[in-house]
Amino acid sequence: MGFGSKWVRWMWSCLSSAKFSVLVNGVPVGFFPSTKGLRQGDPLSPYLFVMGMEVLDVLIRRAVEGGFLSGSASDLRINLAKSEIIPVGEVVEMEELVVKLGCRVGSLPSQYLGLPLGAPNRAPYIWDGVEERVRRRLALWKRQYISKGGRVTLIKSTLASMPIYQMSIFRMPKVVIRWIEKVQRDFLWGGGNMEGKIHLVKWEVVCTDKDKGGLGLRKLALLNKALLGKWIWRYAYDKDNMWKQVIKVKYGQGGFDWRPKKANGRKRQYDQILDRSVVFRIRVVSLFPHLFGMAAQRNSTAEEMWDQNSSQGNWNLNFLRDFNDWELDLVGDFLHILRGYKPSLEEDSVLWRQGRSGQFRVKEAYSLLTKSDDTGFPSRSIWVARVPTKVVFFVWEATWGKVLTLDRLQRRGLQLPNHCFLCGCEEESVNHILIHCIVVRALWDIVFGLVDVKWVFPETVKEVLASWRGSFVGKKRKKIWDAIPCVYFLDGVEGEE
Repeated sequence: MGFGSKWVRWMWSCLSSAKFSVLVNGVPVGFFPSTKGLRQGDPLSPYLFVMGMEVLDVLIRRAVEGGFLSGSASDLRINLAKSEIIPVGEVVEMEELVVKLGCRVGSLPSQYLGLPLGAPNRAPYIWDGVEERVRRRLALWKRQYISKGGRVTLIKSTLASMPIYQMSIFRMPKVVIRWIEKVQRDFLWGGGNMEGKIHLVKWEVVCTDKDKGGLGLRKLALLNKALLGKWIWRYAYDKDNMWKQVIKVKYGQGGFDWRPKKANGRKRQYDQILDRSVVFRIRVVSLFPHLFGMAAQRNSTAEEMWDQNSSQGNWNLNFLRDFNDWELDLVGDFLHILRGYKPSLEEDSVLWRQGRSGQFRVKEAYSLLTKSDDTGFPSRSIWVARVPTKVVFFVWEATWGKVLTLDRLQRRGLQLPNHCFLCGCEEESVNHILIHCIVVRALWDIVFGLVDVKWVFPETVKEVLASWRGSFVGKKRKKIWDAIPCVYFLDGVEGEE
C-alpha cells in the first residue's frame, strides 16, 4: 500500500501492546498479549475495511480493463416491478400503457419521498405517518426508566424532530398539534408509560428559551409558521426558479417582485414578521412617509429614479405639488441622505436584518414569533457544563418552586402532616429543605469553609442562584464555584426520585 516505515511501526505498536485479562469468579486474573487479530473496539478495524476496499476497487478496475468483467448498466436502473403509474384525470388506453411499461396502476392520494401526494394539504390524515412513528418510538421507551433530564433530551432529539420535514411543507392542523404536544407533556412528566402524573410547570413556560426560564422546547404552531416563512423568503430571494414562476402565473405578483398577491387580502403573521425583518438596500418609504405620499411615481425602483445621462448622475424626483414652507426642512433632510447614495450596477437585493448574515434563519424567525418577556431567570447558574441533566432539571424545578414538597401536596388536596423530615421543627417547603433547614445550613457551612467564603442566604432558591455567580472566588475556583449549587442539590434529586 506504500505506507512509510514510521507509520508501520505505529500500527504494530497498537497491535502488539494490547493485553487481556480473564475474570475468574468475578475477579480479573493475569494479563496476556494477543497473538492474532484485533481486539474488540479497536480503532484500526474501520481503517482495515477501508484499505481492503481500496485493494478490491483496484482489482475490479483491472478486471474491467482486461475485459474479464462487464456491467449491464452504468447507473441505477428503474425497477418497474416496484413502480406504479398514477393517472391524473381520465387517461385513454391506460391498460395498454401499463402492459407496455410493465408496472402497476396507482391512484391519488399516494406517498412520494415520504410526503403525501395528491391529498388535501390541510387534511389531518396526511399526518397519520408522523403519529405512527411517534407511537412506535414511545413503545421502545415504555419499559425504560429515564430521568426527567433525559426525557427533555429525547423530546428535543426525537419526538420534536419527527414532524419537522412535513412541517416545512404543510401547515399542521390544530388537532395534530394538540395531540403531539400532549404526548410530549405526558412523556416529560410521566415517563415512557405515559402515566398521569402532575404537570408541575406550565407548558408555555417549558417551551420558552432556557435563558428566559424554560427548557428550550418549541411550540409546534409557531415553529410551523417559522418553517413556512422560509418559503416566503425564498420567493423573494430566488429569482428564476420554476416553482416561483408557477406561483407568479397562478396568483399574480405583488409589489417589487418579492411576494405573491394574497387571495383574500388578509395579512398573515409571517407576512408581518417579514415586514419587520426584511430590509431593502434603500428604504425611503419608512424614513419619509410624508414625502412618499406626495411622490408622483410611488412604485418606481431606485434604478428608474436615477438619471445616468448627466456627468455624475442625478436623482430624478417628481412630486405632485409644490412644497410648503414647513416641508422644506424635511426635503433638505431627504436630499442630504440621497446625496450619499448612488445606485450601483448590481442587482437589487433583499436582506434579513434579524441576523448578521442577512439570510433568513428559522431560529431567528421563531424568536420573533415568541413574545416571551425577560423574567430575570438565573439560567447561567442552572445550565452549568458537565452537570448531569437530571440534576439540572431538579434545580430548574426548585428555582420555579415547583418541587412536590409537603406544602405543595397539601395545596393539591392531600391530607398529610407537614413537618420537615430533617429537623422536625418547621413545615417542609422547597426553600426550607434546600436553604433554611438547620441541618442543611450545616452542610452549606462546610461547603463555604472549603472555598473560604462568607455568605448570607437570600429567601428563595431563585434568589440564591441569581446572586451566586461572581468573580470574587478567583478564576481558578470559578468553575467549581458555579457548579456547587447543582452538585449540592443532587441530594434533592435522589429524594424526589
